[in-house]
Amino acid sequence: MRRESDRFATTHWSIVLAAGRDDAPEARQAMDSLCRVYWYPLYAYVRRLGYGSDDAQDSVQGFFTRLIEKGDVAMATAVRGRFRSFLLTSLKHFLCNEWDRARAQKRGGGRIQVPITGDQADSRYSIEPADALTPERLYERQWAMTLLETVLTELAEQYASAGKGRLFERLKPLLAGESADESYASLAMEFGMTSSAIAMAVHRLRQRYRALLRSRIASTVASDKEIEDEIRFLFDAVRGRD
Repeated sequence: MRRESDRFATTHWSIVLAAGRDDAPEARQAMDSLCRVYWYPLYAYVRRLGYGSDDAQDSVQGFFTRLIEKGDVAMATAVRGRFRSFLLTSLKHFLCNEWDRARAQKRGGGRIQVPITGDQADSRYSIEPADALTPERLYERQWAMTLLETVLTELAEQYASAGKGRLFERLKPLLAGESADESYASLAMEFGMTSSAIAMAVHRLRQRYRALLRSRIASTVASDKEIEDEIRFLFDAVRGRD
């Protein structure tokens, strides 16, 4: 399996900052990758502000176009901390001061295309719970859920590449916590392994999941000491805790 650094090095803060200083293909590719992860959390934030679907899509597309094409990411510095916070602050500024520019930018008119489609955005937003979450809290929760989904997808790809895709699918439900002994025994019979071998496979799966999650988090914070705090924040956001 590939090391997590092979996958995530291109989304580290240093590369994000490089996107604001030059037009290097790897820098622009890194920003495009980050935008693909963050577009829906930002879309959900704008919708919760009261924007309609079309206006929200125009705003997020215009924001990313401005961020990438105009080099506004150059305003970021690693000492400002978490990338999720930088993006939300930048979007707020964009909505307050550049609405006319966003409306003038035709959706899909920029050279960088963020994969926003009306059907996809609406279908995802339609299942958001009708609760009292503020736009900021909804953004944080969607950021957390999107990040966890991204890590799970990466893990699935790695197991599939190693010829262990079916094993991953069967072990995936065990990521959240310990399982009953009979579940291990059943899996052992299914895969022709011992129960202890299944237990070890589950342990390695959880280790790999944690390592990939830490790598993703590390690529969006300013220093290593912030990683654990950000991981705690992530799970609190998913659980709806303050």
